[in-house]
Amino acid sequence: MTFDLTAPMFTNEAAAVAHLENDRWPGGTVTCPLCGCGDKIHKMGGKTQAGMYVCYDCKGKFTVRTGTVFERSHIPLHKWLLATYLMGSSKKGISAHQLHRMLGITYKSAWFMAHRIREAMAPANTGNTFGSGGGIVEVDETFIGRKRGMAKKAAHHHKMKVLTLVDRNSKQALSRVLSHLDLKEIVPIMRNNISKEAKLVTDEARHYGVIGREFASHEHVTHGKAEYVRGETHTNTVEGFFSVFKRGMIGTYQHVGEQHLHRYMAEFDFRYNNRTKAGVDDAGRAAKIIKGAQGKRLTYRQSTHAA
Repeated sequence: MTFDLTAPMFTNEAAAVAHLENDRWPGGTVTCPLCGCGDKIHKMGGKTQAGMYVCYDCKGKFTVRTGTVFERSHIPLHKWLLATYLMGSSKKGISAHQLHRMLGITYKSAWFMAHRIREAMAPANTGNTFGSGGGIVEVDETFIGRKRGMAKKAAHHHKMKVLTLVDRNSKQALSRVLSHLDLKEIVPIMRNNISKEAKLVTDEARHYGVIGREFASHEHVTHGKAEYVRGETHTNTVEGFFSVFKRGMIGTYQHVGEQHLHRYMAEFDFRYNNRTKAGVDDAGRAAKIIKGAQGKRLTYRQSTHAA
């Protein structure tokens, strides 16, 4: 199911609030995000406090935005919902300049808004679930852009580095930004997210040979000898993920600082893990982002500093 840009929740603030309240508190059972109480809550009225609730247990006031990435934003909620749908449905992303033009907000606001939505897209830790039951997990790294202040060097030392895991059975991807392409960074990521019973598939890079012994099996293809497929042994799935990621980064976002790259990776992971082939349509993707917005906050100061 696609979404209609003229739907009331994208053009009317009251409809947007009602949509988000129904999503967060289905059946009208409101729970206080400040103390968790759900018994002594009263909805306030009037023009100045429309959408405001008071909890008589903790004496606090809250709205449907409280405790989400939408909190303390002066941007109308219907514009937040529209931005959420646009980012969820754009396969290669949508730039802050485009959001700024479409939503009628400043570029700075659109940039911060996009980062907060990416924060909602970020997953919880997988907890050694990739390859559970003996499934195949592809692991590979890629290089993109240039680190700030670094001149072009050989062997990609000047580029930003990303490691991605793809579970062929669950069709899920998980990406992490690396400071250095070495065992010190790669090993903990693989140990924390890949089941010991997994069948690991990589290229011929030496660092995978070391950690590969910890899993049920480890096969590799030798790209240096023009070997790309040998039966089930290939890294084509993860390379397909990198293809979409790079087209988005180069064609849509163009310039990304290393301190922000982890949020862009969360965005591309999210859309890959919730793509149409996985049975998730545009509306379903947006609903998942809204669910992911709960319990998260991202201040402007946090968004402009390294993770």
